[in-house]
Amino acid sequence: MIGAAALVAGCVSTPSLEGTRGATSFESLQKMCSPQTVDYGSDAQIVYETFFDAYVANRRGRLSNDDFCAFQASIAQRHASEAASSDPKVRNQWVEFFNEQRARAISWRAGVDPTLRNG
Repeated sequence: MIGAAALVAGCVSTPSLEGTRGATSFESLQKMCSPQTVDYGSDAQIVYETFFDAYVANRRGRLSNDDFCAFQASIAQRHASEAASSDPKVRNQWVEFFNEQRARAISWRAGVDPTLRNG
């Protein structure tokens, strides 16, 4: 799992991969933008949390459908090219990129979700 992003995510309420009643599944979030889903391996939970935060912002008008799907696509592309690398430098590029995307998603959600403000 991506350590630094996990620390940031700790204070944000998001569903789990095992299922959270009433929450859109990870597969459903991915299929909103593409008929194919991506296997994120050990990063799946934190990627799901990130997509879910962006989804909340999307549903509440903060993020367009096109921007939501571009966000997902950029993460999928970088994950495919960097996350599974055996080169620590390349893997670190993925971690740095993903942490930036995680922060963006939390910021988008915080802009529309009052439970994330003044915390």
